[in-house]
Amino acid sequence: MDMINALGRRKTAVARVYLMKGEGNITVNGRDYREYFPQIHVQHNVIDPFTVAGVEPAFDVKINVRGGGYKGQAEAIRMGISRALVKLSEEYKKPLKEKKFLTRDSRMVERKKYGRPKARKRFQFSKR
Repeated sequence: MDMINALGRRKTAVARVYLMKGEGNITVNGRDYREYFPQIHVQHNVIDPFTVAGVEPAFDVKINVRGGGYKGQAEAIRMGISRALVKLSEEYKKPLKEKKFLTRDSRMVERKKYGRPKARKRFQFSKR
């Protein structure tokens, strides 16, 4: 195994994940993932694929992520790591699929329409 790369998406965030043999370091945009995502509940999104698949941290993960907010980025990373693990070994597919880590969540913000303050909200109706 030289390097495995995969792509993860969520909302407008796109994460490119590179998985290689190592000591278990996870870097996001050149920084440690704990520094990049200071919230603990968001950090769990990043390392969840390893715990679900039952893989000890024997891989170095390098991640480039763009767009979206911190939650969308973390979930895009989760999907990318899950896809990379499945490329590594097919036996990881079943537990990751059960947790829906391999499913693309395509929900995005609806665009604003002209003549309205937001996507669906309307201005107050006045009869007279």
